[in-house]
Amino acid sequence: MRSKTFLTALFAAAVFTGTSIVSVTGSGPLVTQQPASHGEGEPNEVSVNKCDGAACRPNLFFFFADDWGRYAGIYDETPVNRTFKTPAFDRLGREGVRFRHAHVNAPSCTPCRSALFSGQYFYRTGRGSILRPAVWDESIPAFPLLLEKSGYRIGFSCKAWGPGSPADAPFGGNRTRYVKAGNRFNRFSQVVTQRTAKGVDREAAKEELYRECLANFEQFLDAGRTSPEEAAKPFCYYFGPTNTHRTWEKGSGKALWDLNPEDLKGKLPEFLPDVAEVREDFCDYLGEVLALDAVLDRFLRKLDELGELDNTVIVVSGDHGIPGFPRGKCNLYNLGTEVSLFVRWGDQVKGNRTVEDFVNLMDLAPTFLEIAGETPPDCMTGRSLLPLLLSDKDGQIDPSRDFVVTGRERHYDTARTGNLPYPQRSIRTKDFLYIRNFAPDRWPMGTPYHQDSGDTYKDMMEKSGNTGYTFPDLDASPTKTWLILHGEEPAWQRYWDFAFGKRPAEELYDLRNDPDYLINVAETPGYAEVRKTLSDRLMEVLISTNDPRVTGDGQMFEKPPFAGTGSQDTAMPRDIR
Repeated sequence: MRSKTFLTALFAAAVFTGTSIVSVTGSGPLVTQQPASHGEGEPNEVSVNKCDGAACRPNLFFFFADDWGRYAGIYDETPVNRTFKTPAFDRLGREGVRFRHAHVNAPSCTPCRSALFSGQYFYRTGRGSILRPAVWDESIPAFPLLLEKSGYRIGFSCKAWGPGSPADAPFGGNRTRYVKAGNRFNRFSQVVTQRTAKGVDREAAKEELYRECLANFEQFLDAGRTSPEEAAKPFCYYFGPTNTHRTWEKGSGKALWDLNPEDLKGKLPEFLPDVAEVREDFCDYLGEVLALDAVLDRFLRKLDELGELDNTVIVVSGDHGIPGFPRGKCNLYNLGTEVSLFVRWGDQVKGNRTVEDFVNLMDLAPTFLEIAGETPPDCMTGRSLLPLLLSDKDGQIDPSRDFVVTGRERHYDTARTGNLPYPQRSIRTKDFLYIRNFAPDRWPMGTPYHQDSGDTYKDMMEKSGNTGYTFPDLDASPTKTWLILHGEEPAWQRYWDFAFGKRPAEELYDLRNDPDYLINVAETPGYAEVRKTLSDRLMEVLISTNDPRVTGDGQMFEKPPFAGTGSQDTAMPRDIR
């Protein structure tokens, strides 16, 4: 294994060239100079490949959960996270690095993953920038396929990229998929509930699903034992569970994990109604988080048994915030874009550190490539996290990483009349969140279909279980149904508006005084300078990285195949995982 000194010297030679290493294309200050290792200058002569062969390169284990926001016990800055324990996630925080300001580039499954695998802002990935019907552009370099080309053996289980076509294309599609043992883990609470109803012990039923996941991993490992050449290759394995995506079994947080919904009383974000139905819904989601933690523990044990734990870079994160709750998934508020991020790499990375630098998950693509000794393609707008990982410091390490840019175009294809998107971009700093809504006349969560249909209470209860029934950009959930049914009551009108109401062209929140982003100060005179500074900074990033929303005529995302007549998805069911 390489020494820490070797890696540090390598990085110093490869990246720090005496000029600025930050770029307007990443999460950093707005300068015009590209990093020497990514730009158009002389090619870098120093790389990990200088060491003796592929055997010195570490394995890569990437655990990436669907709809998993920043929920782990070690993130105890959030009150909700003080109500449950996640020993595996917390272990990674102790033995590795925990990032406190990691955000997805887009809070929607496909565009987030397009940014993740391409290492670019989502709006640069063509039809990968929308959820459905997304199409992957195979001319875009994707880090898993680049790793494979460089000598890594790659494979994945569960969900890599999608929904879209070809399915999971950036990770090799069916060719590199390993799911022969099954993927019942993706319906964790439903399957365990069904098994226990048949008399199977609760914990034994859970272990059945953990074993399936490990068996898929074993299938991948076995495929690498077919020849000495394959066995000599380092591996990159990706596990993409979707159990934290809707739906899950009502009451399962308590029934399967002994979580008490009432422990959440007074701990939910202020924009959520603190009522029994919402607390139970949130509690059930946390049960699915505990399933993630439990299966991660089994993977760590397996790597340890194989003698590969400390020679494997373990990265754990999720593709956006919690689904089916106002201001979560499909929103540019913190609840929608912030995610957990842990990195463990044996003794190569100093553990028990909390890093405050702002990170965009597109930064992971160049990070994986640089760890593997490869030079990231010039088109990648993400910035490698390697200098942060190799640092011995806590807190803010790179002063230039003081913001992150996120965005959104179209999520649910028929969410609005005319199949139109809800275009947004935002910039988040330590103290402020600024959001630019480009079409404030549209409904942010979709058209309020059927709200004047005369449906009875019973009809609404039944039909609102279909995401597309009304406000389709908010996943169907008990919380959504409760708000629809009670939103006209005076006590709850404010919460209905938080969830579904139209939004102004500009939003600005002072997170120092308003951590739950309740009070928009964009039009407050005392914040005029802050608003202008953040707006200018956001627009400079968007323009410099060729965001179609603000370059040319700005209409690309308003026309087919991104929106409009004929742009709806006819191949997929209305509710997708």
